[in-house]
Amino acid sequence: MVFSLTLYISLIIFGLGLFYRVWTWFRIGIGPETANFSVSDRTAAAFKAVVTTVFSRKLFVLLKVLVADVILQVRFLREDFLRWLMHALIFFGFMLLLLMHALDNFISEPLFADYYATINPFMFLRNFFGAMVVLGVAIAIYRRVTIKGLRLTTKGVDIYAIFILAVIMISGVFLEGAKISSYTEYQIMVEDYAELEEEEEIKALESYWVQNYGTVSPNVKGPFDAEVLEMGQELHEASCLDCHSPPQWAFMGYAFAKVTNPIALALDSVGTSTILWYIHFLACFVGLAYLPFSKFFHIFSTPVHLMVNAVGDHDRAEPVNVATRRAIELDACTHCGSCSIHCSVAPVFSKIPNANILPSEKLIALKAFSTNKQLSSEKLHAIQEGSFVCTSCYRCTTVCPVGIDLQDLWLASRKDLTAKGFPEPQAWARETGASEVATIIKDIKDHKTCHFPGGHSMVKQLNLSDQASTFSGCFKCATCTVECPVVANYQNPSEALDLMPHQIMHALGLGLKEMVLGSRMVWDCLGCYLCQEKCPMDVKVTDVLYELKNIAYERLRTAALPA
Repeated sequence: MVFSLTLYISLIIFGLGLFYRVWTWFRIGIGPETANFSVSDRTAAAFKAVVTTVFSRKLFVLLKVLVADVILQVRFLREDFLRWLMHALIFFGFMLLLLMHALDNFISEPLFADYYATINPFMFLRNFFGAMVVLGVAIAIYRRVTIKGLRLTTKGVDIYAIFILAVIMISGVFLEGAKISSYTEYQIMVEDYAELEEEEEIKALESYWVQNYGTVSPNVKGPFDAEVLEMGQELHEASCLDCHSPPQWAFMGYAFAKVTNPIALALDSVGTSTILWYIHFLACFVGLAYLPFSKFFHIFSTPVHLMVNAVGDHDRAEPVNVATRRAIELDACTHCGSCSIHCSVAPVFSKIPNANILPSEKLIALKAFSTNKQLSSEKLHAIQEGSFVCTSCYRCTTVCPVGIDLQDLWLASRKDLTAKGFPEPQAWARETGASEVATIIKDIKDHKTCHFPGGHSMVKQLNLSDQASTFSGCFKCATCTVECPVVANYQNPSEALDLMPHQIMHALGLGLKEMVLGSRMVWDCLGCYLCQEKCPMDVKVTDVLYELKNIAYERLRTAALPA
């Protein structure tokens, strides 16, 4: 009764949570334009897109993505074998356990007429699938501990997910081991399946189970006579063979039973099997109820996003569906940390301890921001700093194993931040008048040649490293500007960026510290190193821009702190 009631409550919470999470896909929005669409507009547009896709050739694309990216998880394999192995072990092991063992009344028993959880191949497979999950969890813990980028991004959602999985699996193994050695469980089995009346038969069967099935008995102990064991085997084959395979096949549970053999009677006397049963099933029910609100929700959201992303056309997608896709992307994130590990500005985090600088953490803050949670001014300033420190290098989007267009989310969120009164910070606008800035920029652009033997004096003023001090060798050949993809992106780069890369090197030599720090080129640099690779004078152009950006952000951050 209690078991059934708990199961129903867990299923209700799971269902309501799943509905709520899916409903938020059509409710929350990122980007000011999403305010133009109601929930009904977005739901109708999504339904239309689904129907159109199903009855088109794109259906084959969906099937391909379902097999390659959802089931086989090829995207993870391309990025990192160990990470793919971790996901595959946890995903396949847990799902197979769920289908074969947890839902045995609905799946295993109808499919297999002779199904018993205590016979092979089911007993062995249960342990094998459990070992897969345990190994996957062990790899997950190993990666979180050893990979610095993952240690920085490890949050409660990751710890809770690993903890719940660990409790479910460990309690299941311990429960099986306790049952193997339990004398109480043995007596229940004899009463249910064996009709023994003579004392000699009872002793013979008990001796056989102690010898071969790991049962720890308070009545009989080995070594046993061959005749007693032979009689016990005959009774076993007549009564128990059809529903009990040798426990050695349950290799994880049997190992626990052997380890706890000396204290098995004490454990049995306090009802350890019953206690472990409650722990195991309560952990399963809590995990089920918690799933829609946890990191595990990506089991549903990630496949949906992968398929939506595969058949959608980002350039020609309707704005109403773009709004929904962005909301799905927030839930599709697995918090794997790949974007943060590869982020071109992640090193800034070591100088400015704002977690929102890291893409994976910025995504969590963006989710809170998009759901209109009441965030403090300090939190909004932190989100602002993390959003605008981004260099738009697209590395996070490129390496995301689930195909989230992170760059699109950052750009849309910047518009939201600006609308809420948190625009892009501009150091030059704070410290220099607009007319003065325009005059200085014009003067710099009019210079035709420059070479600054005294450039190292600016290194001390700007606190630049020796590696970045090479701007003094610049002779303004403009190779860096010609190679720069940011410059190439604009029809009028001088107006959009204030200064070109070679002009920034020139300005540093002139000692125009404030103007250099305020140049939009400093903020927009992708960190792609093309300019640095092509420079004939080995000027560390990218390193200079990178350090200038750090200096400018540290100054802005200090200025923004409450007095």
